[in-house]
Amino acid sequence: MTRLRDLVRRQPNPGIPLPVWLERLVSIGIISTDKKVIRRQICVNVASFAVAATALSHLVINSLHDFHGLLLVNVDNLLILIAASLVPRLHRLGEHVGAITLVLVVLFGHMFIVWSLGLSSELHVYYTLGGVILFFFGVRNWRLFLIFFVGYVIALMFVLNFAPIAGLAIPEDQEFRDLLSSQAMINTTAIVAAVLFYALWALEQTETSLEDEHERSEALIATVMPQPIAARLKSGREERIADRIEMLSVMFADLAGFTEAAHDLAPEEVVDFLDELVRNLDSLCEQHGVDKIKTIGDSYMAAGGFNGRAGPGAVAVGRLALAMMEVIERQPPLGRRKLKLRAGIHCGPATAGIIGDTRFSYDVWGDAVNTASRMETTGVPGRIQVSEAFRDLTKDAFSFEERGSTEIKGIGATQTFFLVGPCEAPAREAAK
Repeated sequence: MTRLRDLVRRQPNPGIPLPVWLERLVSIGIISTDKKVIRRQICVNVASFAVAATALSHLVINSLHDFHGLLLVNVDNLLILIAASLVPRLHRLGEHVGAITLVLVVLFGHMFIVWSLGLSSELHVYYTLGGVILFFFGVRNWRLFLIFFVGYVIALMFVLNFAPIAGLAIPEDQEFRDLLSSQAMINTTAIVAAVLFYALWALEQTETSLEDEHERSEALIATVMPQPIAARLKSGREERIADRIEMLSVMFADLAGFTEAAHDLAPEEVVDFLDELVRNLDSLCEQHGVDKIKTIGDSYMAAGGFNGRAGPGAVAVGRLALAMMEVIERQPPLGRRKLKLRAGIHCGPATAGIIGDTRFSYDVWGDAVNTASRMETTGVPGRIQVSEAFRDLTKDAFSFEERGSTEIKGIGATQTFFLVGPCEAPAREAAK
């Protein structure tokens, strides 16, 4: 099972990283802290750089072919290049200012070029990029997108029906127009690829981040309640989770002498000691199939039998308690004092459920809990005191030492026992 501690300390999965210089380039001018706005504005930046590069490529080709004959077209391309390059600087003026500016620059600036070079140049293909505008405004601003998309469709229909075939500039040069057609097709493909690449990259990053968060939330839920309860909680089908367990085995374990030992120690030393111990006990719970309920100061509470199998649950709790006694023997002293665990176990009816709102928790109440707590508080350091009910349920799995009658608060004189160790062969029979 993935540990919550490891997930919290683990660096988030960066996904597929972009080169640092490229991240800085596409983020120019963006001052928003809203991740959704940032993603849309980066799409605008990517598109503005693509438009600027396209205008520059046409400016170069036109100038090399016939600078004077295409002077007005070159001026228009230069103005588009400058305007597109300045678009990232407009994000500081508003969420959509840069996007609207870029859309209008292409919409009207390109109209003159199509009219000048004609339909045979196929330059009107750039108007088919109107669908890319959705990346600039996002689905939530679909009305704004629709306005400009319709504008691009109208512009395309207008030039298809009214623009001259050969154009107004150097109309006799069809070979040059064929070159422009090929260039326009390549540029259009490149622009679509650039915008789609960033959009899919951003989607990949978002999915990776969501997977990290989901893994953290799954681990968090798994640490505060048993797995079956966690599954019921996540299903959302139950308004309130509350169960009656007819026979639940509950164990409490407490560090005898902890308060005196920790009194004059530094907080870091105390926390380090408890952290190591509780982590070891958590591992034991996982190994033995027992559910940890909670820690209360230096007291540890666990229970078994939530699945309705009282016998195997009780045996698992007994084995856990014995393993815990071995762990505390290996634990280093706290300050100068070697501490011992005092444990108590009882079997009985209990109620379990999820309570709370902001910091909800899975907890257990009832006779099993109250009596198990009394078994611990009236016990002996280094021993596991159990009730007669637990002894009767697990007598084929463990050996016991009779303690005799013990005065239990709220209950009176009660026969109690010390859990000594396992009886290996009978234990196997009891676990079946």
